[in-house]
Amino acid sequence: MIRVLLADDEGMVRAGIRAILGTDADVEVVAEAANGREAVDLAVAHRPDVVLLDVQMPVLDGLDAADEIHRLVPETGVVILTTFSEDEYIARALGGGASGFLLKAGDPRELLAGVHAVADGAAYLSPRIAQRVIAELHGGHLTRATAARARVDALTARERDVLALVGAGLSNAEIGRRLHLVEGTVKAYMTSVMDRLDVRNRVQAAVLAHEAGLISREADR
Repeated sequence: MIRVLLADDEGMVRAGIRAILGTDADVEVVAEAANGREAVDLAVAHRPDVVLLDVQMPVLDGLDAADEIHRLVPETGVVILTTFSEDEYIARALGGGASGFLLKAGDPRELLAGVHAVADGAAYLSPRIAQRVIAELHGGHLTRATAARARVDALTARERDVLALVGAGLSNAEIGRRLHLVEGTVKAYMTSVMDRLDVRNRVQAAVLAHEAGLISREADR
């Protein structure tokens, strides 16, 4: 059972999201919060598998709440709920404590897919958000791509394989099955990759994999 904490300052929005989550027998909403501070406190109290956070909330916004939850309850995955008009929040959140980003107006199936992916230890971007991020990365920023390739080239071949699969959205368990490794070994590789690349989370690692062109190489296999 995936235990979820839902945080949004609008009661009707919480009710709608809760209804969508309720269609999945493997998901249980264990608590709800109406502001970011309450979300942090409830995350510490309940230690859910996943926290769904609205970006714009009173007392403490979703991004600051995500950072605190990541620091206080690092085993809990955080998914940010955003809108197309909040690109600046997406950019800021990529460097913070969130592992997933979903559009409020997206397909309900994306919500369930994101919850499952983040609960399983993977990073998850709503497809339309991913398209925006990738377009920005490839919008003439050749120096970033060159720098990313230089950083990635310092990894071992196996570390690059793991990074490419992280960028493709796979969880540790899925990477293990793909590469014929036990999950503990994948976790060790991920720790090494993030340390050597100096990234804070899987989302940053996934973005770097895109910048370096690892995803297209993985797709060609």
